[in-house]
Amino acid sequence: MVRVLVIEDEVLCRDMLATALTREGYDVDVAKDGVEGLVRFATNRPDIVLLDMLLPDISGTDVCRRIQSEAPTPVIMVSGLGSEDDVVLALELGAADYVTKPFSPRVLLARVRAVLRREQGGEDSSTPIEVGNIIIHPRRFEVLVGGRPVDLTASEFRILHFLARKPGWVFTRQQIVDAAQGEDGYLAERFVTDRSVDVHMVSLRRKLGAAGGAIETVRGVGYRLKEA
Repeated sequence: MVRVLVIEDEVLCRDMLATALTREGYDVDVAKDGVEGLVRFATNRPDIVLLDMLLPDISGTDVCRRIQSEAPTPVIMVSGLGSEDDVVLALELGAADYVTKPFSPRVLLARVRAVLRREQGGEDSSTPIEVGNIIIHPRRFEVLVGGRPVDLTASEFRILHFLARKPGWVFTRQQIVDAAQGEDGYLAERFVTDRSVDVHMVSLRRKLGAAGGAIETVRGVGYRLKEA
């Protein structure tokens, strides 16, 4: 059974999420704040986390950062904040998706299913990919450059993996963000911005060091990972 951790301080929202997820067959655990959420995450190791951006103790962004530093567990941010800056920040931190309140349980469940499908059953999910001196181990959520590990957020890893599966191919920003956020791209479409993709690419190039030059900008179209 898939384990879901809901970290939400609003009682009505927390109960609604727990009820909807339980009815869908998920094993649901809940936490009322960031401290409790991190404890339950460390103890129970959920398969996916639904995380409120605004928590009373630790901010949701800090909780997301802590989770991503410990394990490649997908995080869906659930927030009353819906500005472009808020969405970009969540993506930078490695959030798999971003849902703005108020939302319908059906939309939320669709987002959860899309993220889990990508995480658990994506194509080329076990075979390492090598492009130049970049080696990607999908199952281990590991990237090596010249044999040395590179620390990437979950979204950065998904984007690099997406580009590396077809080196030399040019992908639009929309295709890249869909790959980072989930298969049901139409659900996330209103959060897709050129800026969010560019932020990820700048961060990826910086973290990959000299190998980051393999990520090429194709003016007016998008990005590609240069063939070795």
